[in-house]
Amino acid sequence: MAVTLDMLRSWRDPRGVIRRKLADGPREDRAVATLMGACILVFVAQWPRLSREAFFDPSIPFEARMGGALMGTVFLLPLLLYAVAGVSHLVARALGGKGSWFSARLALFWAMLAVSPLMLLNGLVAGFLGQGPALVAVGAVVGIGFLYLWINMLVEAER
Repeated sequence: MAVTLDMLRSWRDPRGVIRRKLADGPREDRAVATLMGACILVFVAQWPRLSREAFFDPSIPFEARMGGALMGTVFLLPLLLYAVAGVSHLVARALGGKGSWFSARLALFWAMLAVSPLMLLNGLVAGFLGQGPALVAVGAVVGIGFLYLWINMLVEAER
């Protein structure tokens, strides 16, 4: 199944998508590939905003901003997401969840990947329009969409 089709399908049936992914068995290589794909897309989503900020404030060059964003999204964000997935699994287990550490990780990582097109849109709005009501609205849609996907996938993963 194509990743892009699964990303679209995640919005209609997040539980079904994660159920199919978990049926393949614990494949940490696929989970890490999903996470890294999501983190790279998040990094790319920041480029328009970073370009705008460098244009209006040239005291920090664009390349320095890109380096910081690369470090944060591609190297540090995966570590943070592993920790968040672990905490979410512990909370789910306390609430009666019966899933595994892997299923909690995959639910979070796949939710990140599925919401990444909206993050790209958020980056474009930040780059072209800057701060304002449009950016707040798109950011809210991204946040709500991510929580919708993650919670539904985590509930299915912890069954």
